[in-house]
Amino acid sequence: MLTVGRVGVDLYPEQSGVPLAEVRTFAKSLGGTATNVAVAAARLGRSAAVLTKVGADGFGGYVRTALRGFGVSADHVGTAPDLRTPVVFCALDPPDDPPLLFYREPTAPDLTLEPADVPWDLVARVPLLWVTGTGVCAEPARSTQRALLEHRARRAHTVLDLDHRPAFWDGAERAGREIGWMLDHVTVAVGNRAEAEIAVGAADPDEAARRMLARGVGLAVVKLGADGALVATRDGTWTVPPCPVDVVCGLGAGDAFGGALAHGLLAGWPPERAARYANAAGALVATRLACADAMPTPDEIEPLLGQDPEHPRS
Repeated sequence: MLTVGRVGVDLYPEQSGVPLAEVRTFAKSLGGTATNVAVAAARLGRSAAVLTKVGADGFGGYVRTALRGFGVSADHVGTAPDLRTPVVFCALDPPDDPPLLFYREPTAPDLTLEPADVPWDLVARVPLLWVTGTGVCAEPARSTQRALLEHRARRAHTVLDLDHRPAFWDGAERAGREIGWMLDHVTVAVGNRAEAEIAVGAADPDEAARRMLARGVGLAVVKLGADGALVATRDGTWTVPPCPVDVVCGLGAGDAFGGALAHGLLAGWPPERAARYANAAGALVATRLACADAMPTPDEIEPLLGQDPEHPRS
């Protein structure tokens, strides 16, 4: 599989429940939505690569080394010579939805992706392509990601992670228009309720899923946080129950969900089974501090699924 988009270095406070001004020490971790999804899939045994860019700095070298350490190909990680690798600070207050402070000025290297950076043959033939809403928030990445989807020609599995980050946009209307355009070019769409509302103008999960399916998406997944997830296809709709856990940090849980969902799609699982597995992966990461480093293995996910005969272990 190939993921396209955001990469960075996450700095997590080692003191929980205090504002950033009072944090004394931080732990470094690989981060960025597209990157975390690739790592999550690799942890589950999938071949994964990331198409992105870093800065010409030490953090860029760290990103490549960390990717390889997780078993993810860094062959398509380019370098923007005049930019710096993004850094993100997280405040664990509140832990379930911690605020993020992005350092991506004047722009992030991943938003400078151009056609010359793209492995076009791989985009056309890879079994699963994963793109994000963040990837169309600025040029030239916007035009490049659009060209990727047009080149892909809606081959299965072409997945859109709605991934709406308000800080990256000049307004919800523009975000909705650009992210919504991609719905006409993908086979799978996944996001939370707020992201679904941005993309299709409906916060109600059932209505949002219906609108995605009406755009030609074959599988719509709306993440419901503590309420589980809604899964919809033209054959039906299912609500996947949550996995109750004690939340340490909500960051990365959605990316673990995404990587596990990709694993299920590639395995040919029915949508509900794939979503149950993804839900368990996300719940596990919510009990841990970090994103890429926290992604679970099959041996960690399967005990959380239980022994329900209608939804067997993987």
